[in-house]
This record gives sequence, structure tokens and C-alpha cells, in this order.
Amino acid sequence: MQPRRPPPPAPGPRGPRPAALLLGLWLLLPLALQGLAAPAEPGWRQDAELPPGLLEQAARAALHFFNFRVGSPSALRALAAVQEGRARINPKTGYRVDLVFTTELYNPEEGQERLGKCSAQVFFRNQKPRPTINVTCTRLIEKNKRQQEDYLLYKRMKQLKSSLHAVSIPDSHGHIDPSLRPIWDLAFLGSSYVMWEKTSQFLHYYMAQLSSVKQWKTNDGAIDFDYTVLLHEFSTQEIIPCRVHLVWYPGKPLKVKYQCQELQTPEEASGTEGSAVAPQEFTNF
Repeated sequence: MQPRRPPPPAPGPRGPRPAALLLGLWLLLPLALQGLAAPAEPGWRQDAELPPGLLEQAARAALHFFNFRVGSPSALRALAAVQEGRARINPKTGYRVDLVFTTELYNPEEGQERLGKCSAQVFFRNQKPRPTINVTCTRLIEKNKRQQEDYLLYKRMKQLKSSLHAVSIPDSHGHIDPSLRPIWDLAFLGSSYVMWEKTSQFLHYYMAQLSSVKQWKTNDGAIDFDYTVLLHEFSTQEIIPCRVHLVWYPGKPLKVKYQCQELQTPEEASGTEGSAVAPQEFTNF
């Protein structure tokens, strides 16, 4: 008499067999990916035809935000090119833009071409400024070198006269004296916050000129100065003056306060204002 073959083990109480479980996960994977790709909020749809210039507008806004958050004049970046992007639209709220773009040093040395890449998600609310931004960039300059250059710029600023009145940077010929370059770079750093707050889907700004600068002496050794910046708004071609107060010390958070006088309508003559403190260290840098 042959011995009986033992029956196969019954499925355990925890569920199906591993093979069946893997098959189920494989079948559910496309659905999970679709869920990740789609926005969680209802009412969003993919925009097949992007509004002209929307990707470049989003990249500029992301860079203004990034420059302010880094808080280092030696790490300032300028937009090189947008590589790819897409937009989702919700007619009730606005545009959400996902994009990848390359950057370059704001003050590149002669013959130097150093590019970094950034990925960002930018949310433009309908007819509202100050887009919401999440941006991550590859390292463009080593931290130690950046700190050294920031300290050299700090020393140059401390050697300048304590009071500078009726200064036009750049001059009428578009030239910036090398001795005044630190002032321009720090002003650009502070103005990046102003330009980000004022940027919308349709409005973007460029720092055209500094019309006045006054540096203050401080007990803690920080660079503390007031300046008036003229911002060129490209869509309306208007020049908007903004008074900015900036406090900066290498390795410490950047502090910015500003007040701008809008020129569009009499109702806006009182202007806009804001203030912010950049974090100690930008983790995405």
C-alpha cells in the first residue's frame, strides 16, 4: 500500500499567495501612477496649448524665489533656457506649471560657462501676484567657495562710504563701476524678493536701475542699507519705484522690507509693501 501524498498547504489567513499578490500589485501599478500624475484637487485638467511665455514666466518667478531663499550674492543665478514643462489649469483658481530649466551664474567670469539645472512647480493664482513655488536646483557653486566670495564682498561693502546719495547704478551709459558692483548685487538679492511677490501669470519685472543708496552703520556689523530700485514691468512697460531696506551678513538670514508705488491707477497710488526673512540655509541648494 502506497503512502498517501500530503495535501497542499491551504492559503494562510493573511491573504492570497505571494504570486497572486505580486500579480495584483502589477495590475494596480498603472492606476497608482495615474493617481500620482493627476492633481488631487477637483477641477484640474491638462492644458493642451500653453499660454505664450508661460513656461519662461514660471522659470523667472522660480529663480526670483530661489535667489532670495539662498540669500547669497555670490550664488545669484540667471535663467539660461527652459528645457521642458507642462501646465494644468483650473478655471476657478489658476495655472499649475511643472518645468525643468537651466541656469547660469549671474556674474560669470570671463570664458566661464557653468550651468545648473532646476526643477520647479509654480502655481499662478488667477489675477493674483506672489505665485506659490517649490523649486529644487543642482549645486552651482561649492558652499565653501560661496562663503569665501560672500565674505570678500562683505569686506568691500564695509570699505565703502557710509553715505551714498544721488547714485545711479548703472549710469546713463549702462555702466556699473566695479567699486559699486557689490551694492548692485546685494540690491538684486533683495529685489528678487520684491519681484517674486509682484510677479503674476501676466506680469514680470526686471531690475532696471538703483536711483539712490544709503548705507547705515550697525553695532552687529551687518550690511544695512536703504535703496530705491526702479523695476521695469515688461507687459505694461511701466517703471515702478520701490524703496527697499535690506539687512545682510554672510551666513545669516537675509532681511528685506519694501514699499512700492504702483502707477496704474489712482486707487493703487498708496502702493504695496511687504517684508520677509530668508531661512538660515536653503536645503534645496
